[in-house]
Amino acid sequence: MSSEEKLIVLYGTETGNSELLSMDICKGAEDLGMEAKAFGMEDIDSEDMLSYSRLVIVCSTWGDGEQPDNAMDLFDYTEGLGDSDLANMSFAVLALGDTAFDLFCEAGKEWDRVLEEKGATRIAERVDCDVDYEDDAEEWIEAVLETLQEL
Repeated sequence: MSSEEKLIVLYGTETGNSELLSMDICKGAEDLGMEAKAFGMEDIDSEDMLSYSRLVIVCSTWGDGEQPDNAMDLFDYTEGLGDSDLANMSFAVLALGDTAFDLFCEAGKEWDRVLEEKGATRIAERVDCDVDYEDDAEEWIEAVLETLQEL
């Protein structure tokens, strides 16, 4: 199977929650017969990301609305792409945050915005999860995997 047919799940995290959810997404995808691979955003070569046509981002917001440390370089790279560089990519974003902060889920919102601006096609609406994210995340994951299976 070529990389463009596989699902890539990229996570941006400081505490590990996004990583755990990414593993859940991969397991769910594999249970449905899809090939999926999760990477920390710091562990994938920026240009390799462009070879995938199916992308799921799971990203936590850190500090005052910032990207987690492991997501900053990849986000900057993606933001610098041309307006149609991601035209062959389908994507979905799951954002994690804390409503106690003014910029709730800002990092995920930024990913959602930049992927669309660079030409990627949204396959599911972004969901913004608070600290008790499990139920919302599970429902979103099921919907995204169902949509991916139909593609």
